[in-house]
Amino acid sequence: MINRIYYKQIGKFLKQFPVVCLLGPRQSGKTTAAKLFASKSKKEVVYFDLESPADNRKLGDAEYTLKQFKDHLVVSDEIQYRPDLFPLLRHLVDDNRKPGRFLILGSANPALVKGASESLAGRVYYIDTTPLNATELFDEKGYSQARHWFRGGFPDAWLARNDAHWLDWMDGFSRTFVERDLNNLFGVTFSAQLMHKLWHMLAHQHGGLWNAQSFAKGLDVSATTINRYTDYLEGAFMLRKLQPYHSNTRKRLLKTPKVYFRDSGILHYLLDIHSSRNLQLHPMLGFSWEGYAIEQICQLLHSRIQPYYYRTQDGSEVDLVLTKSANPLACIEIKTTQSPNIGRGFRESIADLKTKYNYVLVPGNTDVYIAEPNIKVMGLESFLKKDLQKILK
Repeated sequence: MINRIYYKQIGKFLKQFPVVCLLGPRQSGKTTAAKLFASKSKKEVVYFDLESPADNRKLGDAEYTLKQFKDHLVVSDEIQYRPDLFPLLRHLVDDNRKPGRFLILGSANPALVKGASESLAGRVYYIDTTPLNATELFDEKGYSQARHWFRGGFPDAWLARNDAHWLDWMDGFSRTFVERDLNNLFGVTFSAQLMHKLWHMLAHQHGGLWNAQSFAKGLDVSATTINRYTDYLEGAFMLRKLQPYHSNTRKRLLKTPKVYFRDSGILHYLLDIHSSRNLQLHPMLGFSWEGYAIEQICQLLHSRIQPYYYRTQDGSEVDLVLTKSANPLACIEIKTTQSPNIGRGFRESIADLKTKYNYVLVPGNTDVYIAEPNIKVMGLESFLKKDLQKILK
């Protein structure tokens, strides 16, 4: 059993809130975490799998059924399949407002599930349950950064016996996700053929600027359709659109988001990269590493720290800017070489943003060395273990 970062958070926030919701992509480990917590809970636990017809029949008269368990911890898995339960949970909580009543698990952003976020506002605490972060694997047998970067963080993909088994898992996951899960998650109908094509196009645009119109032209659909499809991919935690940082500088800034696949394993599958060796020879190597590093960092940020990128029209650029209360804290550049050059654009960005912490991150666990008085070069692994915590304080 891999010790997930959020395990302790479940108990902590159930002591404070009537409802705690584990949010994350399908197959990321939410059910395992909930069942592990339930097995150690001092309260009696009742579990409903809302993908199961049998459990849904038990909730035919949901209000009557759930009222029988007012002293239990009620766990409801894949809650987005029953949006009618959200107003009912609000009613039950308001009628008996005590902490630790409901643990709900969802694979879709509540903002995209009609009635969800409004119904439980002020009554629920959301915990992000991402695929495996590198910091959760440092002490695990068989861990290497190269393996995690190549395979991604989905537990079954990470634990696959070999790369051929990894490829089989990815094939089944991506096909099921596109052809069934997306339609079911949000209660809407997508064209599986169009979504497959869009996924592959997005993979080749990974790390690039988002332009819905160019995708629409290539797929012969409207930009509105493309934006709708990508909104749902974001809502299912597959994509991240990294927004540009806007400051009061007089320089002209780019205002277009950059798009990344959140899981590097899915990216490599879509790019037909089937081994770590193939990855090292692929033209998308730099963009893949950039997206991987950004995702590992973003998974560890708390809500008061926001990620952006920064780019001006005259060429100043930073891959990742971390801000607090809209004030820049850190500029982070991401490179694949162990001896990176510090570019003029990075120096100018630091001068523009006046950040206290400035890094160039490279693969591995390279010891820190000072490239310039206010810039550290270090391995991503060392940064996640040590320096990131300083920034988050």
